[in-house]
Amino acid sequence: MFKLFSRAWRYLTAALTGRFNEMADPKVQLEQAITEAQDQHRRLIEQAANVVANQKQTEMRLNRSMEELGKLNASARQAVSMADEASKRGDTTKALDYTSAAEAYANRLIATEKEVETLKQLLLQSTQAANQAKSAVQQNSMVMQQKLAEKQKLMGQLDQAKMQEQMNRAMASLSETVGQDVPTFDEVRDKIETRYAKALGASEIAGESVEVRMLEVEQAAMNTEATARLDAIRAQLGISPAASAVADEGERQVSEPAPAPELGQA
Repeated sequence: MFKLFSRAWRYLTAALTGRFNEMADPKVQLEQAITEAQDQHRRLIEQAANVVANQKQTEMRLNRSMEELGKLNASARQAVSMADEASKRGDTTKALDYTSAAEAYANRLIATEKEVETLKQLLLQSTQAANQAKSAVQQNSMVMQQKLAEKQKLMGQLDQAKMQEQMNRAMASLSETVGQDVPTFDEVRDKIETRYAKALGASEIAGESVEVRMLEVEQAAMNTEATARLDAIRAQLGISPAASAVADEGERQVSEPAPAPELGQA
């Protein structure tokens, strides 16, 4: 039962994660990734600073121990010399006291020498660790610079992708149905072209019909009858056909507009 619940929980987590990644804004996710990388770089710098600080502290302790070693060595030599001088003077008590002091200095000298050797090893290790930490910070700084430069590139690509997606949706809306009650651009165009073609076809058929030809014949007959009537009226008035033709030509020229004068002519 527990195993089944665990599998179901992992499946649900993966499904929600995938759904979240689909709905999330890439620009926001990119900013989050850069912020996380910057936080990691800051933590790396802090860790490297601690490593370098440890190396500096070890170095200072070694310097103090070296100074102490020099002082102890000088004090031990001085105590041995003073004990030898006291022995030569026959002052046994002073000679024993100086000898005891020299032994104490010698014991401290041996302990300090061991401490110096230990600190030298620690300093060597801490120096290597500090160099590695500095190198890690430098490498990570270069990676951060590359990520920041790549961020600008990705931002530009993201904006370009969004613009292209909008253009694709706009172009797709011209050939795809947006909704059940909304016609496409192609459908409206086909409808208009079909209607226009039908109107042209009907007009062409109407122009070729018998009724149109009959109307043309009747109009021609009426024009002929009117011409004959005008000729009869002119005959009654004693106007010759030639004069009537000149008059008709003059009337036609008066009724027609005069041509525009050419450039350069008065």
